[in-house]
Amino acid sequence: MTETPRQGPPAGGGRLIGRVRKERIAQLIRERGFMSSAALAAMFGVSEMTVRRDLAELDLRGVIQRTHGGAVIDPSPEGEADAAAEPFFDERNVQNRDAKTAIAQAAAALAGPAQAVVLDVGTTTYALAKILTQDERLRIFTNNLRISALGTAAGAEVHTLGGRVRPSEMSLYGPMAIEQARRLWFDVAFIGVSAISEMGIYDYALEEAEMKRVFAERATKRVVVADSSKFGARSLVEVAALDRFEILVTERTPPSGIAEALEQAGVQVIVAGA
Repeated sequence: MTETPRQGPPAGGGRLIGRVRKERIAQLIRERGFMSSAALAAMFGVSEMTVRRDLAELDLRGVIQRTHGGAVIDPSPEGEADAAAEPFFDERNVQNRDAKTAIAQAAAALAGPAQAVVLDVGTTTYALAKILTQDERLRIFTNNLRISALGTAAGAEVHTLGGRVRPSEMSLYGPMAIEQARRLWFDVAFIGVSAISEMGIYDYALEEAEMKRVFAERATKRVVVADSSKFGARSLVEVAALDRFEILVTERTPPSGIAEALEQAGVQVIVAGA
């Protein structure tokens, strides 16, 4: 998600103005999910150093969490409870299982021999990992500990990005994981989502949405894998606009509004089994 800098209240050196600025910064991050330091600096007419000091204070107070280049709202258990409820992995894994298997089979054909592939968190990417980890020629990268364990058991070449563990998803996130991902270049990124609309793709968790953006930025081919239950749904965080990826693999033709938006964005839709 890329935020567009807008004009905000002028920032001065006075104590009151600084306090107001920090309150407004916290409000913007709550509304948008993520804000970069550069965008905040442009918005408030201050230096990035000033913004970083503001973010450090807000982080210390537990209002937000600083990330590489900006900040997200604090992903604490309390904060997650306020988000759109994310079903547990095991619960999601049994939902639409046949559709996810069909999607995984179709998506697997998009990875060529000896390519570097990154697999994001999600039940559909997990279904895809069951297939891809059988190909010992692939180099698989992931921030998903479940996929890492699956690949290791299969004898695949698996590289796990280090970071802070999100127990509910067994995923790794945070500045360390992002820094490692930014040093790599992937042939294909397979990205799972919780919702797709005419506006873009969405996810439940702020910290995982940030990882998805980085994976998309660092890949030659960007593929979203999602079953039809995701069409028209909405979730907490916008990950990216539709034109940020090239291919959608699903098991059913998207509804007319979303299909038109995908076509306008230049996204190829692959319907598994069609």
